[in-house]
Amino acid sequence: MSKGKNKNREAKNGHSGKGSNGHSSRQNHKRMEMKRGTEDTKFPVKLAMWDFDHCDPKRCSGKKLERLGLIKSLRVGQKFQGIVVSPNGSGVVCPDDKSIVEEHGASVVECSWARLDEVPFNKIGGKHERLLPYLVAANQVNYGRPWKLNCVEALAACFAIVGRMDWASELLSHFSWGLGFLELNQELLEIYQQCTDADSVKAAESAWLVKIQKEVEERKSQAKDEDIWMTGNVNRKGTTFLDDNEEEESSEVEESDEEEDNGKTLRYDRLGNLIESDSGDEESSEEELEEAGGSVEKVYI
Repeated sequence: MSKGKNKNREAKNGHSGKGSNGHSSRQNHKRMEMKRGTEDTKFPVKLAMWDFDHCDPKRCSGKKLERLGLIKSLRVGQKFQGIVVSPNGSGVVCPDDKSIVEEHGASVVECSWARLDEVPFNKIGGKHERLLPYLVAANQVNYGRPWKLNCVEALAACFAIVGRMDWASELLSHFSWGLGFLELNQELLEIYQQCTDADSVKAAESAWLVKIQKEVEERKSQAKDEDIWMTGNVNRKGTTFLDDNEEEESSEVEESDEEEDNGKTLRYDRLGNLIESDSGDEESSEEELEEAGGSVEKVYI
């Protein structure tokens, strides 16, 4: 029997929202996800994590990998023989770690960046604890933020740096945004892959940070020098304007052209009568008027 508010809701909908096995649809979805992971998916190397339940289970990439059967959860006190990607690492992951990864796998510490002080790093980890060099997150929580990688991004970064892009792509393919991580960091990952040991990776990282800092400063300087209010109307760039003298000259030319084109002169006698004639007859007409005792005023059009 249903109780409380759910009783009316179930009666109205005609069903209880549970499957034939008595579990909710969300529970069944998780069960099917775990079943597919154990039956169809087997990662080529060992994956492990220490999960401290700091993250939202719905957004935790480590928990999803665990449901898929791709990663194993370790207890506090257990050690791992492969590469341990941890904030407590002393060196960075480098291509020289490839043999360790291929033989023993990789692990991560699944915890919140804001609660690192709560993690007992002295009771977890292993012989090969590593930091990750500069990379930018592509996950939905910290997209575009450097260093803030989640569990699956950290593992994928480890595989990519040692040259196993196939493993990195396979792991990220289980997330809708996953492959975007490799695209976002493609140039930088290629630089790290050309290194050898941890020192060369750190040198490449430092050079990259200097480069992007220089680009930031150049953009700021350019924005300061090219203030949009100082550039005027950009839609009218390239338009030339005539000086006052040029305008006067052009108007004079136009007027002179009109005089030549018209070829006619307007004349008035003393009585104000208009006398129109061609320029060729102008002299003879003037003589006739003078003989007649008249005077002529000229107006050009």
